[in-house]
Amino acid sequence: MKPSSLLDETDESRQLALARRAPPESITIFFPMYNEESNIRDAVASAAEILETLTPDYEILIVNDASTDRTGEIADALSAADPRIRVIHHPRNLRLGGALKTGFYSATKDLVLYSDADYPFDMIELVKAVRIIRQADVVSAYRFERTGEGPVRTAYSFGWNLLIKLLFGLRVKDVNFSFKLCRRKIFENVRLRSDSSFIDAELLIRCQYHGFRILQMGVDYFPRSRGISTLSSFDTIRKMLMEMLRLTPELRAIRRETRRAERAAPAP
Repeated sequence: MKPSSLLDETDESRQLALARRAPPESITIFFPMYNEESNIRDAVASAAEILETLTPDYEILIVNDASTDRTGEIADALSAADPRIRVIHHPRNLRLGGALKTGFYSATKDLVLYSDADYPFDMIELVKAVRIIRQADVVSAYRFERTGEGPVRTAYSFGWNLLIKLLFGLRVKDVNFSFKLCRRKIFENVRLRSDSSFIDAELLIRCQYHGFRILQMGVDYFPRSRGISTLSSFDTIRKMLMEMLRLTPELRAIRRETRRAERAAPAP
C-alpha cells in the first residue's frame, strides 16, 4: 500500500479529478511564521501550486510573528508580486497562540487551513481534506509515523494526547499536529483565548463542545529539517500546562451548557 503523501502521477490526478466534481469553495492557507526565511518561499510556492488546482478563489496568508531574520522582508516581496498573498506583521512576538488567532480571524475564504512552514506534510493532502470536509466542519490530520522525531518527542506527544483525552474527552488522535482545515463559519462561535501551543487543543475542544463535526485523516509526516522547533522545550510545555489549567473551568462550562441545551431540546 502506497503512503498517501508519496503519490505517483496517476494517484495525484485521480485526487484532483475527484476534488473538481463539486463546486469549489474558496480557501485560505495561512502560515504562522517566526524566523522561517529558509522555508518561506518553498512553503508559499507549494501552497499556491495546489490551490491553483482546487479553486480560483484563494489566498495565502503569512502571519509574521515579529521575526528577527528576513522572513518579513521576503513575505512582503512575495505579496508585492502576487495580490493573492497577504502578510500580517506582529509588532511583537505573540507566540503560536497569537499567530494562530490572527490567522483564523483574518482569513476571508470559506475554508481555512493552518500549516507550519517547514513541510510537515505534502500539500497534496489538502485535496483529500477538501473532499472530507464536505461532511464535516473541521478536518484534523494525524501522523501515520512520527518516530523520526526521536523517542523524547514521541513520548511527549503520546502523553499530551492522552492527557487531553482524559481531561476533556477529545476524540482526536494527534492534537498538536499543524494540519487543521476548518470552515470559517465556526469562528462565529469559537473564540480562541490561548497564547501558547495549547491553542491546538483549545480549538478542537471548543469545536467538539459546540457541536461541530470533526473528522480525521492520516498523512505521512516529514520532521523539520530546517529552522528550529521549540515545541518540546520545557518552557513551552510549562506554558501549555498553565494555560490548560487556566482555561479548563471555562471549557468545562461550555460542555455543561451544551449538555443542558441538548437535554432541554424537544425530542424529534
